[in-house]
Amino acid sequence: MSDRFYFRQWLAGRDFAVGDEIATSMRNFTYAFGDRESGDAILVDPAYRPDELVQMVTADDMSVKGVIATHYHPDHVGGTLMAQQHIAGVAELREIVEVPIHVQAEELEWIAARTGLNEAAFTVHHHRDVLHVGDVEVTLLHTPGHTPGSQCIHVQSRLLSGDKLFIDGCGRTDLPGGDALEMHRSLSERLAEIGDDTVLYPGHLYSPEPSLSMGQVRERNYVLAPRSSEQWLAAFGS
Repeated sequence: MSDRFYFRQWLAGRDFAVGDEIATSMRNFTYAFGDRESGDAILVDPAYRPDELVQMVTADDMSVKGVIATHYHPDHVGGTLMAQQHIAGVAELREIVEVPIHVQAEELEWIAARTGLNEAAFTVHHHRDVLHVGDVEVTLLHTPGHTPGSQCIHVQSRLLSGDKLFIDGCGRTDLPGGDALEMHRSLSERLAEIGDDTVLYPGHLYSPEPSLSMGQVRERNYVLAPRSSEQWLAAFGS
């Protein structure tokens, strides 16, 4: 499957949305992956310039067949940022290609409100649901903490983690829907099954490296050091 597997990591403000000051400052990654033989592709967190992202997938001789949203924040799926700036996202993308948006059940209300889309636009999933893109098998992991329905995507020895886990640090828990205890549980329990050889691809470029093996992340990421919830909350719970 390695030769057949299609995968792209694009940095907002550099690879697309060039000249957009918010995109450049936020340093979001958008991902595309799929099955080269079938030509089916999925976009992950297509914000800022969804039209450009669709064009980039098409230029690779692939077709966007769906979206996976890691969580509801506007820099990942579009919407109003801090009651000021509107960011284009999944709502504008669906005006180009009317595809399903895959979310965790706990995120549905939040993302529908953020994007203004009817709940019928979303396909709801639960922890460890499996999605197929052509013959590519994708596992969706419910990893709450940053938001109630944050999810990570496990595909072809890669973990696309959104704002759950960065190479250095993890997502904030002080925003609406955040929960510090759930963040620790997700990091210490639900991501514990991810092997050290799996490569982490985060939702933002917050470190010198755009990706790194989970083994290396576990060795250096300070948020993974505490062993108990009490230790974790004492260090990061505020």
